[in-house]
Amino acid sequence: MADAIQQLAGKLFQGKSNIVFTGAGISTESGISDYRSKGGVWDRYRPVMFDEFMSSRAARERYWAQKMDMYTELGVARPNAAHLALAAMYEKGQIRAVITQNIDGLHQEAGLPESAVIELHGNTRRIRCMGCGEISSLSAALDAIRHGDSAPECACGSYLKPDTISFGQALREADLDRAARLSAGSDVFLVIGSTLVVTPASLMPQYALDNGAFLAIINLSETPYDKKCHLLIREKAGTALTALLDKLAQFKD
Repeated sequence: MADAIQQLAGKLFQGKSNIVFTGAGISTESGISDYRSKGGVWDRYRPVMFDEFMSSRAARERYWAQKMDMYTELGVARPNAAHLALAAMYEKGQIRAVITQNIDGLHQEAGLPESAVIELHGNTRRIRCMGCGEISSLSAALDAIRHGDSAPECACGSYLKPDTISFGQALREADLDRAARLSAGSDVFLVIGSTLVVTPASLMPQYALDNGAFLAIINLSETPYDKKCHLLIREKAGTALTALLDKLAQFKD
C-alpha cells in the first residue's frame, strides 16, 4: 500500500481541485451498518417507497419503526479516523469538497463545514415537513414517537420525514448539479468506501474521468470502475486515509 499512498499523495499535492466521494464503507468503521451487505439495513427490512410513505399511514408507521432501530445505532456513532483525516485535509486545502452518499452527518461532525459537503441522499439528522418544507429537530420527532405518536406530523398537518432521499424519491437537482460540476472539474477524484452501483451518484467518477481527472479508489470490495481507475487501494478507509494524511504532511510548498 505504501507506494500507492505515495502516488496518491503526490497527485493530491499537485491538484488544485481535489474532490472526494464517499459511501457507506467509510462509516462502517464508526459502527453504522452497510445498507446492502448481508445483515445490513435492507437485508433486515423491506424499504418503504416514497409513494407508500406519502399515501399510507401504515407505511409511515413502518418507516418510522425502521428509523427508530437505525437511530439506536446512529446515536452512538462518532467520526472515525477516515472522517477526521478528510476534515484535516480540507483544513489544509488538500481537498475542495466531499460528495457523499451517506446520510449520517459524520463528515460535518468530524469538522467539515456544511458548505463543503454535498449530501446526495440527504441527512437523517434533519427532519423535513413534506408539506410546508420546514426543517425541525430530530430529537423532537423521536420524543413524539416515544410518547406514542407512531407517525409524527407537522403543525401544518402534513407528514414529517427525515430529510433523506427515499426509494422512488427524486434527488435534489441543486445538489446533483453541483456534484456533477465539481466532479467534471476535478484534478483528482478520490472514491472511498462506495461500490459505485447506485445511479446517478455512481456517474460522478465517469464525469471526472471524461474530463481528465486522476481517479483513485479506496474500497474493500469490487466496483465497476476498478479497471478504469488510475489507482486502486484495497484497504479500510481509516487505515488508508491515516497513512495518506501522514504522507501529505511530508510534502512542502
